[in-house]
Amino acid sequence: MSAGRRVRVALGARSYDVIVGAGLVARAGELLAPVLSGRRAAVVTDDNVAPRYLAPLRASLEAAGFAVSERVVPAGEASKSWESLGRLIEALLAARVERSSAVIALGGGVVGDLAGVAAALVLRGVEFAQIPTTLLAQIDSSVGGKTGVNSRLGKNLIGAFLQPRRVLADIDTLNTLPARELTAGYAECVKYALIDDPAFFDWLEANAGAVLRGAGPERVRAIAACCEAKARLVAEDERETGRRALLNLGHTFGHALESLAGYGGALAHGEAVAIGTAMAFDLSTRLGFCPPADRDRVFAHFAAAGLPLAPPRQLAAGWTARGVFERMARDKKVRGGRLTLVLAHGIGRAFLHRGAPEADILAAIDAGLAPARGRARP
Repeated sequence: MSAGRRVRVALGARSYDVIVGAGLVARAGELLAPVLSGRRAAVVTDDNVAPRYLAPLRASLEAAGFAVSERVVPAGEASKSWESLGRLIEALLAARVERSSAVIALGGGVVGDLAGVAAALVLRGVEFAQIPTTLLAQIDSSVGGKTGVNSRLGKNLIGAFLQPRRVLADIDTLNTLPARELTAGYAECVKYALIDDPAFFDWLEANAGAVLRGAGPERVRAIAACCEAKARLVAEDERETGRRALLNLGHTFGHALESLAGYGGALAHGEAVAIGTAMAFDLSTRLGFCPPADRDRVFAHFAAAGLPLAPPRQLAAGWTARGVFERMARDKKVRGGRLTLVLAHGIGRAFLHRGAPEADILAAIDAGLAPARGRARP
């Protein structure tokens, strides 16, 4: 294994390490054995990841003394459904999982979320480990214990908090990702810089190409920096009652866009987050919180990285600002009928804000949708 990094998520008795480096799938058995109490493992993966990484993972686990069962689900956001969750739980029970068994998620955020909810529910909870294979999952969804599946009324409205015993972020798995998926995951990387680390944003402006197209130290550094940032917020606010909500920068807008898109792959999660972050910075500028120069710098960096600032025209030509706003009103962060939004005083200066005027929210959404209607952004 090349030089890697360990990031500690400090949660008392539920603390765990995120290990970032190369060659980790082939070493998963030795790396997971010390933190799992039993020697029965149920691996959950999808039909894109399984042909590449399931066999070496199985071999590594069996070499470490694990009895391994497997469940392969269809790739894509559609697998994050109540129906898919039910089928997975029945499969785990049929495989005779025990309270000392571990569910191991091998895949991207969809697999991690689905497997995590199942691990929290089956037998009232079994051990859980994550081996994320996408950039988005390695820097965000695999860390922090939030799991969820989608409802027809919105994204991640059904779920549980379940901290993994260990996370193995193998950067080698990113080499087989489609360029679009890698770029979409990069939106979440930028998010951490925009929350509270302007120096990291400066570094990303200079090193985005190496992060997106290389497999060297820049990629390890970026992933570890994101995990460290998330670990700090999770340790401070595990159940998202305060500052951890800053991690939702761009997500309240983005989840509404994903919901309208139908979770069919036409709009990737990271793409929706990029568009939502652009809307959040635009709204922040409209309200006088954020300097226009910082908003424009964020827009320019997303565009330079190949991330969209508006949904595809063929997908969103009929969408309206009111329709997006109504989806946002179903968000988990609504309190007393009022949206809690993550806005910004500038790059690296995000904050939570309630009570933004509806007219300004609608204007920011409308500006973000304008290119999808064949108009220039106002």
